[in-house]
Amino acid sequence: MSTAASGRSTAANQRRVAFATIVGTTIEWYDFFIYATAAGLVFAELFFKPAGDSIGLLLAFASVGISFLFRPLGAFLAGHYGDKIGRRAMLVLTLVLMGGATTLIGFLPTYATAGVLAPILLLLLRILQGMSAGGEWGGAVLMAVEHAPRNKRGLAGSYPQIGVPLGMLLASGVMALMTGVISPGQAFIEWGWRVPFLLSVVLIVVGYVVRKTVEESPVFQEIAEAKQQRSVPVVELFKKHWLLVILAAMVFAGNNAAGYMTTGGYITNYATNPDGPIGLDRTPVLLAITAAAAVWLVFTLVGGIVSDTIGRKKTYLIGYTALALTVFPLFWLVNTGSIWMLLLALALFSVGLGLTYGPQSSWYSEIFPASIRFSGVSISYALGAIIGGAFAPTIAAALVQATGTTTSVSVYLLVMIVISVTGVALLRDRKGIDLSIKNQAEQEVGATIMDKRRGVSTDDAVKASV
Repeated sequence: MSTAASGRSTAANQRRVAFATIVGTTIEWYDFFIYATAAGLVFAELFFKPAGDSIGLLLAFASVGISFLFRPLGAFLAGHYGDKIGRRAMLVLTLVLMGGATTLIGFLPTYATAGVLAPILLLLLRILQGMSAGGEWGGAVLMAVEHAPRNKRGLAGSYPQIGVPLGMLLASGVMALMTGVISPGQAFIEWGWRVPFLLSVVLIVVGYVVRKTVEESPVFQEIAEAKQQRSVPVVELFKKHWLLVILAAMVFAGNNAAGYMTTGGYITNYATNPDGPIGLDRTPVLLAITAAAAVWLVFTLVGGIVSDTIGRKKTYLIGYTALALTVFPLFWLVNTGSIWMLLLALALFSVGLGLTYGPQSSWYSEIFPASIRFSGVSISYALGAIIGGAFAPTIAAALVQATGTTTSVSVYLLVMIVISVTGVALLRDRKGIDLSIKNQAEQEVGATIMDKRRGVSTDDAVKASV
């Protein structure tokens, strides 16, 4: 970051930005995970019952995944306007959109009341959630990273990242409270599932107020002052940097696929299904997932901090190694039928999840040029989510139904991890690079291993940009 930009971003404002990104992202992902948890627990019965138990479950999980298909649209729109009119405005808009859709789900009629209209309305609101999630993450990331000193970007970038496990912790905690205390048993199916969705209206107000108090990103202020906004940022992104988008999406895919074994509701359904091999009660499983979310949060923060010391790439490789070592023990322990073994499995699994999530914000921000950075990070994240987590729960359920064993799910996760490690290997670590628009020429090149081997230099980039 240039001296002018860093001068605008005071320590007090950096603290406000950190708080705002954590709070806003927590709210956004609370909304997202509430849906995923409810899909694993009750949506097959409430919205897709005529399809039968097995197909209804697949449809419920598919409704989780369909939102991912609309994340790129949200990423395109938020990226376009985030690169043209600013990061902060997009953050507020996406937060209100997500919260509004979530609250409306709490008012929906079920299939028993409204017939086929009920699942149609559910899917439409889920699509709005997907569009919002596709645009929110990129804005939160850039607000955090572009305000930060260059030697602390990994730490700053982990703040919006820990909002995701915080959102999961809050969502699973509220669901556990509803299933175990406020509306246990049939009451949860009749009305209790609605309450966590309706609570989102309170969270919208809190998040809106917090996010309106922070200053615009200093990097975007420089872009606006220099009148360097691109007319169509997405076109330039895919014309010049399509390979970066693909590799960045690959980097995220393994983490997202692994994460949606728990956050997407699959483990919840697998462990609590009364007709399945485990048959645990809902509340203890939700509490175990809540505890695992706390582990995920801690190691997400650790991943960001460590990446400031040893680099983004090395941190990722350590994290994916940890994930690869736990994909088989995950189900071995869950299949014991012990809630304590399930807790241990999820906790061990969450270590690798955190280490491959904490450095993502800083690495994504450092590989894309300033003028198209919002578009780059948002679209890469959205595409990585489609490759990875979009239909991971659906694929897992289908694999178990087809093979009769969870080993097939572990193999699937291992394949996704290999895809991500390939992406990590082909991207260069650019820790500490100047993110300001004044350094646009250097940002344009050298982000992949192929660039390095071809001998592309900053001088070449300057000549090309003249």
